[in-house]
Amino acid sequence: MLEMTREEFEELVAEALDRIPTELTRLMDNVAVFVEDEPPADDPELLGLYEGTPLTDRGEWYAGVLPDRITIYRGPTLRMCETREDVVAETEITVVHEIAHHFGIDDERLHALGYG
Repeated sequence: MLEMTREEFEELVAEALDRIPTELTRLMDNVAVFVEDEPPADDPELLGLYEGTPLTDRGEWYAGVLPDRITIYRGPTLRMCETREDVVAETEITVVHEIAHHFGIDDERLHALGYG
């Protein structure tokens, strides 16, 4: 398994977020991004997870709710990648994938776009 500290991995996630165009990040609303070491035990290969209400599903009722949560998982990413460059690329794909869920884009469309 490739070695990378949690701090290094968190920095890669931050850099991936910084590469998202400003036009899109301005539209993101009430969402927080976290890094965890491992995903839930029932899905050990999960790289990222979006939990919340996509922007496309929000209506007048949407007020006073906790932020949506995007979690990027360090362990499975490091286990599947062979080089630091692989980790950088996979982290960026995962971050974009989970943010796309915030915008209401489903897995089928993301796979078609190469973010599966």
